[in-house]
Amino acid sequence: MVLNGKPATELETFLPHDGPGALTTKNKIQITSKDAENGLLNQKTFDPFAERNVENPTTDGDTLTHLLKASLGTGILAMPCAFRSSGFVLGIASTIFVAFICTYCAYILVKCAHVLYHKTQKTQMSFSDVAEAALELGPKPFRKFSKASRWIIDIGLFITYFGTCSVYAVIVATNFKEVYDYQFETNVNIRIFIAILLLPFVLLTWIPDLKYLAPVSSLANVFMGSSLIAIFIWLGSDLYYNDIGIKRPGFEWAGVSKEYATPWYAKYPQFFSLTIFAMEAIGVIMPLENKMKTPQNFVGPFGVLSKGMSFVTVIYIILGVLGYLYNPADKKNDMITLELPMDDPNYTISLIARGVRIFVGLAVFCTFCLQFFVCLDIGWSFIKDRYSKNAKLANYITRTVLVVLSVLLAIGVPQIAPLIALLGAFCFSILGLLVPVFLESITYWENDKHRTFRTIKNVAISIVALLALYFGSEAAIIDIKRKLFAGN
Repeated sequence: MVLNGKPATELETFLPHDGPGALTTKNKIQITSKDAENGLLNQKTFDPFAERNVENPTTDGDTLTHLLKASLGTGILAMPCAFRSSGFVLGIASTIFVAFICTYCAYILVKCAHVLYHKTQKTQMSFSDVAEAALELGPKPFRKFSKASRWIIDIGLFITYFGTCSVYAVIVATNFKEVYDYQFETNVNIRIFIAILLLPFVLLTWIPDLKYLAPVSSLANVFMGSSLIAIFIWLGSDLYYNDIGIKRPGFEWAGVSKEYATPWYAKYPQFFSLTIFAMEAIGVIMPLENKMKTPQNFVGPFGVLSKGMSFVTVIYIILGVLGYLYNPADKKNDMITLELPMDDPNYTISLIARGVRIFVGLAVFCTFCLQFFVCLDIGWSFIKDRYSKNAKLANYITRTVLVVLSVLLAIGVPQIAPLIALLGAFCFSILGLLVPVFLESITYWENDKHRTFRTIKNVAISIVALLALYFGSEAAIIDIKRKLFAGN
């Protein structure tokens, strides 16, 4: 992909842009009945994959790498916390189930796009493009909602990434606070650290071009990768040299530790919410597919999506299991990095514990800009036409306001797990699960030979999504209120 005559950076891969054959907010889909008829007549002759014209397209390997980077985010650090809400065996089985549902919904979104490529004679589509085209070409009662669907998807993505920015601010502040408190033997309020981060975040997001952030992104990958390796070695060594985790207080094959003083089903929704947030990458699925040299290889039993998510699932299970076995009954720490013993008598272990916290904090700080620019790109598209005369100034003001608001949200709700759970339950359940199955039903509605099976399947997925949405959001809000009133 080339933007303004220049090759796109790795960061720009994940952002929606105007491009050859691409459909954007500026160039909205305009479909007439004649277009639809011609599209149906030419489906057999039109090959969207052969017609796609993308500068510097990504190979299957490149796309797999980008997918792993998008999926192996900060949510993985909360997997031990998720397992404490489910137990050992139930946690493993549920992680596989959530991974399958998330992967399948991403799969059907791409399959819908491929069908709509033929119908609209287009070669690329964004998430919101797919929604608009599906409703525009779907059953008549839904066609009047096609334009609104674009707004719903874009606003949903905006809320999701905006909330993610707040989560990242809390994660950065929490890791830095832990090291500072230990080093100076104090206990500074977490909100002070979040507030201190406001200026650095503003300056970071004032960088006008993402290409200047590419080295920062690479550095963040090194920080996070090194931290994860250190965490795996530490957890594995602890289990090797000490009692196995199933003998430790609080261990449950299924359910939660008795120390929580709550039934397992009351905590279980948090597991779903945390895991959905960790694994869901619906916002980058279509941008990744749009850049592929062979987009047909993205789906399928052995496609890029299946391979990537299978690997991600295994990594998430391993860290969740190791973290759970290390401390099955921990009620204080929401992230595994906060469990590394900085007060260990072995100075090397203590130093590594502090280093991991700093590295994770820096990695998430650097990654904040990627999440923010996706949010900015969507938000700016809604208002840019109003400020054509002073566009540059208005853009910087918009950046500043969005950062300030995200930091204020983090200051108001400085708890990692409940905030992640709320995002996972509310935003990702809707965008990642409900929307794809709805779009599939609409896209395949005409002459669908498998309508009964498809309807039953999609209703079942919708029920799971709605249960996760309701119970997950309720549990997260209750947890946020409890912690806020407790003065944490």
